[in-house]
Amino acid sequence: MNKREFLKKSTLLASGIVFLPSCVSNPAGKRLRTAHIGLGAQGTEDLGALSSHKLVDVVALCDVDANNLAKAQKLHPKAKTYSDYRIMFKEMSNDIDAVVVSTPDHTHAPASMMAMENNKPVYCQKPLTHHVSEARAMSKIAEERKLVTQMGIQVHSFYDYKLATLLIQSGIIGKVSTVRAWSPKNWGYDGPVPEGSDPVPETLDWNLWLGTSAERPYKKDVYHPGNWRKLVDYGCGTLGDMGVHIFDTPYNALALDVPLTIVNNCREPNGYGFPEKNIVTYEFPGTQYTANTLTWVWYDGIGAPENHDELLLPDGEKLPDQGAMFIGEKGRLLLPHFMELPRLIVEGQYKEIDAAEIAQFNLGEPIRNYGTEGPKHYHQFVDACMGEARTTAPFSYASRLTETILLGVIAGRFPNQTLNWDNATAQFAEAAANQYLESAYREF
Repeated sequence: MNKREFLKKSTLLASGIVFLPSCVSNPAGKRLRTAHIGLGAQGTEDLGALSSHKLVDVVALCDVDANNLAKAQKLHPKAKTYSDYRIMFKEMSNDIDAVVVSTPDHTHAPASMMAMENNKPVYCQKPLTHHVSEARAMSKIAEERKLVTQMGIQVHSFYDYKLATLLIQSGIIGKVSTVRAWSPKNWGYDGPVPEGSDPVPETLDWNLWLGTSAERPYKKDVYHPGNWRKLVDYGCGTLGDMGVHIFDTPYNALALDVPLTIVNNCREPNGYGFPEKNIVTYEFPGTQYTANTLTWVWYDGIGAPENHDELLLPDGEKLPDQGAMFIGEKGRLLLPHFMELPRLIVEGQYKEIDAAEIAQFNLGEPIRNYGTEGPKHYHQFVDACMGEARTTAPFSYASRLTETILLGVIAGRFPNQTLNWDNATAQFAEAAANQYLESAYREF
């Protein structure tokens, strides 16, 4: 079943719904009623951060795991509970103002698209989608319906990342020619496909967990709750997990669009798990903040990044575990991940960033408290739904960032081969790669 058929069927399932506006004004006493789909570890964090806004009422909770659902309901006992988001929309759409999607990656688009088909603003976790075609479709419907949207890249709203963006755009290191970014996390799997099956726990609806993905037997501790990121049918590997966070600031600061070429240096594909180590090289068309073209190199897996002169730090200092390095005409800017200030390197030595230059950005003093910084991105979404703000990671932006990430994931199917991407047609010049831009939706 393709996406069009899925959405048609989903809309029929939710028939009889009266569409609400994409955001609400805030007359005296007006509040935002939210529904939360996916209540695992990340979903619980999302629930807590968003519901900490003084104008939010949580009215619906949805998860395929009864244990997750029970824990969330203890926090919000007045909320109605569901295991199937389709039924939730059928029964409650008129009572929901906004939707939060915190499921595994393969369910991001089906759940978010249904929400937007019902005219709901959506906060969706990163990466926005599992497939490139879904990212473009989600951006399109959000624009057509003028919906408030936000992707869950919380650090986008943190002090250090906003400062790095403004410093780069102020020309502190001149035109940027290269970005090198890395994470030693290993959301890959080089082992064999597990054999056999295990009894499905009574608390888990395995069919609903699989959702639109292909049928597969349940195996304990393989898919749910944690290791799905490693597997091609459900996650997007380390690039799709940490890459979205670490790419975000350079992508935003340099005003990038999608790349021209992509090559992934990794092992041969096994059709089941992502490679445990990847070196992905992108070439982007130039912008006002870059050289004529921009080279972007991503490293992941244990031991990442590989040694390179552009990553050497003064006095032999060790690189932060995760981060990005901007290489420009006048120096380099190191941005650790996360909650550390960017550091300027000129002629092999650290150089103090002029306090006056920072002061002009009106960011205030640096904040080192995740408890206060963490909710900002969520609260921005709520405020936008109430007509009091604008989101800074709407789907119009998030879809292009996600597309870039996913092109690198697809390149892992063709190790060491350069893939050429046509932004206008959303197709590779290499026809064999185009089959991975989308997949059929299972009827469930």
